[in-house]
Amino acid sequence: MLVSNAAANEEYNLWPNTQYSADIPTHTQILGYKVGERITNYADMLRFFEALEVAAPKRIKLFEYGKTWEGRKLIYAAIGAPELIKDLDGFAKNMQRLSDPRLTNKQQAKELQATLPSSVWLEYGVHGNEISSTDAAMMTAYHLLAAPDEATNKKILKNTIVFIDPLQNPDGRTRFTQRYYATVGLQHSSDRISAEQNEPWPKGRTNHYLFDMNRDWLAVTQPETAGKIKILNHYRPLVVIDLHEMGGDNSYFFAPSAQPFNPYMSQDQIDNIGLIGRNHGKHFDRFGFDYFTREVYDAFYPGYGDSWPTFYGASASTYEVGSARGQAFQKNNGELLTYKDTVHKHFVASISTAEGVADNHDKLLKDFYQYQVDAIASGKADKKERVYLLPIQRDRAGAHKLATLMARHGVEVNQSTESFKACGKGYSAGTYWIDTAQPRGKFVKTTFTKQVDMPDAFITEQERRRARLLDDEIYDVTAWSLPLMFNIETDACNRAVKVKSISIDETHKLLGSVSNPQASVAFLVAWGDMAAVRFLTGALQQGLVVKSADKAFVLEDKQAFTAGSLIVERRANKADYADLVLTLANQSGASVIGVDSSWVIDGPSFGSGNTVTMSPPNIAMAWDEPVYPQSAGNTRFVIERQLNYPVTAIRINMLTKSNLANYQVLILPSGDYQKSFDKSAVKNLKSWVQNGGVLVTFGKATQFIASSDVALLDVKREFAYKNSVDKGNSVDKKSADKDHSRVKGQLFTEKQDLLDASEVKQQSPDNVAGVLANVEVDQEHWLTAGVNKNVVALVLGRDIYAPITLKSGKNVAWFSGPETVLASGYLWQENKEQLAYKPFLIHQPLGKGMLVSFTQEPTTRAYLDGLNVLLTNSIFRAAAHAKTL
Repeated sequence: MLVSNAAANEEYNLWPNTQYSADIPTHTQILGYKVGERITNYADMLRFFEALEVAAPKRIKLFEYGKTWEGRKLIYAAIGAPELIKDLDGFAKNMQRLSDPRLTNKQQAKELQATLPSSVWLEYGVHGNEISSTDAAMMTAYHLLAAPDEATNKKILKNTIVFIDPLQNPDGRTRFTQRYYATVGLQHSSDRISAEQNEPWPKGRTNHYLFDMNRDWLAVTQPETAGKIKILNHYRPLVVIDLHEMGGDNSYFFAPSAQPFNPYMSQDQIDNIGLIGRNHGKHFDRFGFDYFTREVYDAFYPGYGDSWPTFYGASASTYEVGSARGQAFQKNNGELLTYKDTVHKHFVASISTAEGVADNHDKLLKDFYQYQVDAIASGKADKKERVYLLPIQRDRAGAHKLATLMARHGVEVNQSTESFKACGKGYSAGTYWIDTAQPRGKFVKTTFTKQVDMPDAFITEQERRRARLLDDEIYDVTAWSLPLMFNIETDACNRAVKVKSISIDETHKLLGSVSNPQASVAFLVAWGDMAAVRFLTGALQQGLVVKSADKAFVLEDKQAFTAGSLIVERRANKADYADLVLTLANQSGASVIGVDSSWVIDGPSFGSGNTVTMSPPNIAMAWDEPVYPQSAGNTRFVIERQLNYPVTAIRINMLTKSNLANYQVLILPSGDYQKSFDKSAVKNLKSWVQNGGVLVTFGKATQFIASSDVALLDVKREFAYKNSVDKGNSVDKKSADKDHSRVKGQLFTEKQDLLDASEVKQQSPDNVAGVLANVEVDQEHWLTAGVNKNVVALVLGRDIYAPITLKSGKNVAWFSGPETVLASGYLWQENKEQLAYKPFLIHQPLGKGMLVSFTQEPTTRAYLDGLNVLLTNSIFRAAAHAKTL
């Protein structure tokens, strides 16, 4: 018999008339403060959950599912009746059985549904400065454990497992809490202009590498995301909720979500989240909480924490509470919002979610199984793209990464062990293939198909809004096809493939090789994939002397090598270099070819001026305000963790005034550099380039160096073409009043005249939420060595550049023509026409150095793998072509 805790009953008032047990320690007893009185830091959160497990070991169990880049462990808790917590592995196995109708028929599924508990996964704090959710997670766990006989809890705990991931981003939250409490004075300020309400760069939203991890569920680049995906694939909870914060002047958002929905979600999933939303409405009315639904936060992009789970069959959603961003916040309506208010709302929503799951136990399990049945049936019925095949191709590392990434997602991926034919086409042994007639088939479809359409009615409304100069309602990117972003060739077949194959999992290793390991002259590595990139960066850091050919060449034995191919000569290296080459091949996965002759019958010889020596460059990157944090973090991650090469981050205040002679390459990620670079700083930057530096710019950084105030890059951004044409209603300056207070009279005969006269002249092109665009690549420039003639880039924003003239530089890569520029997504027609044949990558020599400028960002979310060789060239081959500093 649990003894009631009078102190706890007085301390907690977030769920009225609740009697709490003295067996479970309170916030005050463990942490020294009441719930909502302080923003709990990572260490205290961990201490709190560990104390709960000690107090109720049969009803709560903690697990570690990974570590952050900064070494903090990631945990989740499972809470439920003792018999359920005791057999969590058995629960997981049964959920996996229910996930596969090929192994579990309908009758067996019914039997499982009758015995399985329902399950809910509540994940909190993926954005480290969205602070209230972690304290709400702590309160949810305490409430369930300390009040098991409370009516709602009793219903939940009868046959439901509640999984709680209390803090998905410990590194970001630690950054926030340390800085927040460093600004607090005698009392907390609620003023939105106070230091407490304004975080320094980089804010706590992101993790160590400054990733918005709520967008990382497709590429799975971060350990925090990888850990969650692994454990969700293990348990497959029926409902997954991601709890967030929004601007403090807002109330509370929960499902139903806004349009558009991803077409590969089922109506049952949408309906189930709607049922839980209705339950919230009941509780929020009881507590007097304002809320809204449907108006924002769509469910279209499959890479969110609240959308990815739908593709294993869960019903999932996001919740957003207006944030106090500290202990107190003064809303525009005069209301004082406290931290405890925000914790309270998220806590109520959490308990309401668990109750909704318990109430809909039978339906959720039935719909979960039916999702798997429908996914398999949908794949079998697909008359165009039932099976996706990744044939053997030059970018073997990219194909391998894409295959193992899909396996990490839980997709069944196969690799043939013999040659075969599919839909009349021959394929070699080693071809990867994925049949969409599997439980994860809909996930394969939404990530592999080139185009996922938004509903026509939604598009029509966005076009109407655009015509009225209103913001569109597109929340995120409209394209995310993984084969396109990886620049990997894929084929589709409408029939099942029958061939001897092995199953591929995420641990499958790309095997490197060295042919002729006793080669007497050199070892060669064909350029063009990330295995070769990793070989190069490893070789440079190990002190090997490496050359790279600017042009393709052919040896006397007819072996052909692409432009950019690496040459490691025996004569230039130490005696044991062959052993190091073998080690690097194994580590990188590169295919290395030993040669006994340097005789070239076509293209540059090993000693040609068109074969450059690749020295290890020191790479600097702009850091801190006004650099966009995610651009900086994504870029640093790609170079350090994918290219495997170190980067030195330099704060802007040092970058603008310091001697940069120690660095051969400087990267300016996207940012508002006009705020920080005065004339002397620009002069310093220009001098460094002229003396042999390579300046690489992305996105808004390219806009900065091309601006009239800086004028380093000899290009200009374009106005919108539609606004550059005189439609006959513009102001006649000659006949305007001399004091410019009046203009010439105009006669309007139809409504269109009014709309034309209302247009803003010389405005920028319309903003693009995010599409994948086809890019054509100059195959004769040394900067594009080994890069396919066609790649895909992500286009965001409204910047379109006029080409650079040949007297100043070279347009090295440019967007395709108007009929082909759009690879995937939704692009306004005017932008499609104007973007065509405009530069994506510009090279401009400047003194002994050069500018290498991307008009868009090649490292966004670290999921544009198909651009990584071009990025590598922009750093390492550019440094090799610059004059020595």
